[in-house]
Amino acid sequence: MNQRFQGKVVFITGAGGGIGRAAALRFAAEGGRVVVNDVKQDAAHTVAEEIRAAGGEALPAPADVSSRAEVEALFSQVENEFGPVDVLLNNAALIDEARHFLDGDEAWWDRVQRVNLKSVFLCSHRAAHTMARRRRGVILTTSSGGATRAHRGNVAYDATKGGIEAMTRAMALDLAPYGIRVNGVVPGFINTYGLSGEVLRERERVVPLGRYGVAEDLTGAVTFLASDDAAYITGQFVVVDGGVLAQQRSANVDTFPLTSFPDIPADLI
Repeated sequence: MNQRFQGKVVFITGAGGGIGRAAALRFAAEGGRVVVNDVKQDAAHTVAEEIRAAGGEALPAPADVSSRAEVEALFSQVENEFGPVDVLLNNAALIDEARHFLDGDEAWWDRVQRVNLKSVFLCSHRAAHTMARRRRGVILTTSSGGATRAHRGNVAYDATKGGIEAMTRAMALDLAPYGIRVNGVVPGFINTYGLSGEVLRERERVVPLGRYGVAEDLTGAVTFLASDDAAYITGQFVVVDGGVLAQQRSANVDTFPLTSFPDIPADLI
């Protein structure tokens, strides 16, 4: 694998598992010095050790990135031990907070907004000040199909993802004169829960490419947006969802179902 991020400091929030962990491993494999943040201390240390065991550089950085005081302390630690941040990937989020709107309350709403949206502001704001002085840097966000479509029972979650997309575009405009690019990725159905069997097969029927994604499917888009190959891209999103958002209806209810697709003989492929 090439070394596009050799010597660069890559700060990833929510890197203790799932997409964040996969991104941390990929950046490290490409030479990045990875800051592994997670609210779970054990998870942050485990992923950092995994990177080190593979010959990479990593700094475990457990902290609650929805707290301004912890964010400030964390960035100061990173700058002292690794140097200024070159790439920030805002990935931390609560994804298991589904409630029907009528069952929601203020505490639920505030918690989801704080972790999913406020953390992006706090980390991006802190990183941007250092990046602006250096006239370079990349800030990335992790959105969701819920930013432009809707999940049942996820009013609070979808509101944060819509906010993240609006924030990403607005930050891109404000920070462009300082050489800072701001982009995002939009994951689709990513199997971070270990789904299997008939449950997984049933859900995969919704995906045009015919399978659930895995965390590693996101790493190509993330590293591309962070690299010099994307030097003229800012304020944009790359959708990594197997075609889910491109369709009007899923295959199982479409007026032209998969059973109507032509059967192409293998010897013609």
